[in-house]
Amino acid sequence: MTAAALPLADPDDVDRLGDDLRAAGYDADGVPDLLGAGAHNALGRGHRWPALHVTAEAAAGGSRLATLVRLFLLGTTEPVDPVTAALPSFSDGRGLAAGVLERDGDGLRAAVDIRPHADDERGYLVVSDLDSDVRPGPVRPDHVLGIGAASVTLARAVIREPVGSVLDVGTGCGIQALHCAGHAGSVTATDTNPRALTMAAATARLNGQRWDLRAGSLFQPVAGERFDLVVSNPPFVISPGVRRFEYRDSGMAGDELCRRLVRGLPEHLAPGGTGQLLANWLIPAGADWRERVGGWLAGTGCDGWVVQREVADPAEYVSLWLADTGETGTEEAAGLAAEWLDYFREQRVVGIGMGLITLRNSGSADQDVVLDELTGAGDEVTGAEAAGFLARRAWLRGRTDADLLGVRLALSSGDLLEQRALPGGSGWTTVLRMLRRPGGPGATVQLDEWGQALLGGCTGAVPLGVQVELLAAAHRLDPAALAAAVLPAVRTAITRGLLHPVTTD
Repeated sequence: MTAAALPLADPDDVDRLGDDLRAAGYDADGVPDLLGAGAHNALGRGHRWPALHVTAEAAAGGSRLATLVRLFLLGTTEPVDPVTAALPSFSDGRGLAAGVLERDGDGLRAAVDIRPHADDERGYLVVSDLDSDVRPGPVRPDHVLGIGAASVTLARAVIREPVGSVLDVGTGCGIQALHCAGHAGSVTATDTNPRALTMAAATARLNGQRWDLRAGSLFQPVAGERFDLVVSNPPFVISPGVRRFEYRDSGMAGDELCRRLVRGLPEHLAPGGTGQLLANWLIPAGADWRERVGGWLAGTGCDGWVVQREVADPAEYVSLWLADTGETGTEEAAGLAAEWLDYFREQRVVGIGMGLITLRNSGSADQDVVLDELTGAGDEVTGAEAAGFLARRAWLRGRTDADLLGVRLALSSGDLLEQRALPGGSGWTTVLRMLRRPGGPGATVQLDEWGQALLGGCTGAVPLGVQVELLAAAHRLDPAALAAAVLPAVRTAITRGLLHPVTTD
């Protein structure tokens, strides 16, 4: 495919488009205001009819914004005159030549997806291809995925601390690079798909950003370079290795792409640098997923936190990705599904794990790796939680049990103690004590009665060792034995952010 055939390859077209969209109020504030809360929320859940109803009358009344919403967000075909009024810079066929619009009968429809997006600080515009739910039928092989659940999950999980340099591997439409630019001195983004690189360039220009965009697979475009932060939402879908859709299929069988990403990350992380990526992995019959993914991290010299958020049944997994590309309900789709499932059966796969991998180049010869299965609501990883988890593990690594006993500790604000009890002849008998920090992924620790008493007294007033001695004396226990019994729970509580050290000046 030549550059001329790629949409919005001309920077002048991108600038004209941006001017038209801004003039119409097509942004992260204007679109919700036009739709209203109900229709906007419904659209976010994939239900378009409320937005279609709201915008029909407004578009007929000459609203440029309503026409743009119908074109780019709802996938409708609109009369030529309203489209020309909404995008005056793209009249006389310029919109067709730029790949922004295409003819549909006597009207025009969008040829690309241009979507308002926002974080806590500002709004953006993101250029991608239209998904199969807006434009029926299978997507093109070089389809460029827009803002989806996976990209939002990664964006929320990335640690948003100021850094000098960022690398986005497999940038696609550029959504990760877009967010990273707000806290990085420079952004480098790579992809194997020329269409994706062109759309990422348009996304960057529409938002007044400049990225170093490079073509190539994995770390080949940045050989010999190191970065403070590396992020990746790669084509992680597990298949026999056939590459049918570039955004989804790596061309490598099984979970080999994710393994290579993890193994290659350390040589591209600056000292203290962080890598964060979404990944899928195979779970063969009789195997623990932790052994497989933990093996990827072994020997990398990086600390790590791996969170498995979901496990998919092979049949459900295949159905999900066939639907994502719009390939359902045909004999060809049935044949593809059969081949895919045969591969899983040959590999003895009983599940596909999906999750987030975070690595930090700590410079320590003693790797610290935690592999968690956190599938509950409220266990989603955020950037702040990821940063806190790595910091707490690093703090704990350098401290012996004797060191811990000399530290003043306090419960975190918001901690809750939950107890369960069973009735008996002598009244209620407590059978479970759980300390929980709502909103923290995996932020729980189970306690016995001694741990409950000890942590309940953690106010930061005295060192932990003094608390242990007082508790032991009150119950005529050996202080050393009590310390040995409670310190594992203390370490877990610190890891999970339930306890934190209190510094004294």
